Amino acid sequence: MLNTSTQTLQVQGPAGLIELAVDQPSIGAPMGVALIAHPHPLFGGSLHNKVVQTMARAFVQAGWKAIRFNFRGVGKSEGSHDHGHGEVDDWFSVLEHVAAQGPFAVAGFSFGAYVTAAGLTRLNPSRAPEHIVLVGTAASRFQVPPIPAPWHERTLVVHGEADDTVPLPAVMDWARPQSLPVTVVPGVEHFFHGQLPLLKGLVLRQLQQRAH
Repeated sequence: MLNTSTQTLQVQGPAGLIELAVDQPSIGAPMGVALIAHPHPLFGGSLHNKVVQTMARAFVQAGWKAIRFNFRGVGKSEGSHDHGHGEVDDWFSVLEHVAAQGPFAVAGFSFGAYVTAAGLTRLNPSRAPEHIVLVGTAASRFQVPPIPAPWHERTLVVHGEADDTVPLPAVMDWARPQSLPVTVVPGVEHFFHGQLPLLKGLVLRQLQQRAH
């Protein structure tokens, strides 16, 4: 669990109930809602993933309500894995439940980064996220949509130089046509073992820079 005050609940999704974990900032009203998507369900991905928890901690520290959720068929979420198609439906459904109004941010790790990018294509162009954080983006395994150019300034893409799950060149090939910057962490593999504090610091810096 992220902390002792994590609240768990369920909302109705397109394939049944979806399990959420909610963390609130300790002081003051939240700046908005951050929706954080986990890595591939068939490889052990869940809302308890360490990278997902690390991103949630960064958002909470920056004053955001952080919401992690389990895709269909994971944990207490109903339904079964749908190879990234139904998972985008899950993402959009949760976003509509938790952030129908007001400021929101989105983040995803690996498969969750793909789903987040795909989900963004469904948003009304007038409804822009305050922040987009994509870590270990699964560009070698899925057709990840580009991030709209007006949103690049509010986007942080982080990738490990030594990632053998999603090789760095695949992410560069995705980012290059967009002229979308990628923050490369030297010597780090897919799950950021031993470098989670560094990842948290990168996310926190992005959130704080955009807040000023």
